[in-house]
Amino acid sequence: MAQQHPPTDPAPGAQARPARGCGGAAPLSLAALLTLGACGDRSSELVLRGGIPATTDLHQASTLPPESVRTVARRDFGWRVIYHPARAPANADRGAARALCGLESRAVARIDRVPRLDPAADPGAAIIDIICA
Repeated sequence: MAQQHPPTDPAPGAQARPARGCGGAAPLSLAALLTLGACGDRSSELVLRGGIPATTDLHQASTLPPESVRTVARRDFGWRVIYHPARAPANADRGAARALCGLESRAVARIDRVPRLDPAADPGAAIIDIICA
C-alpha cells in the first residue's frame, strides 16, 4: 500500500495568491460608473442649428394649434412643418414661419409648399418648408 504524504508547504517566502473571482469587478464597476456619470444631463445643453436649445417644444413654438401640427423639424435649409391646414386658422403657415424663424432671430425669406409623395399616408396634411433670411 502506498504511503500517503501530507501536502507540502509552499516554499518559504512564497505568498499565497488570492482567488481570482471578484478581483477585477471593482475596477470595471468604477469604470462603468464614471462612464455613465460622464453622460450626465447634457441633453439639455444640446443646441439645434440657429442656436435653439434642444429642449424647446417646437410644436408649441410653431404657434400652430396642437390638433393641427404633426411634425416640426429643423433641417439644413430651414424648417419643415407637416400640419393639417383644415384644423388651423387662416394664414397659420405664415404665423408658424414667423415664430420658427423668430427663434433664430431671423426674418422669413420664403415658404415653399412641398408636394406629398404619398397623399394617403396622412390625408389632408400639408408639408411646408420654411427658409429664414
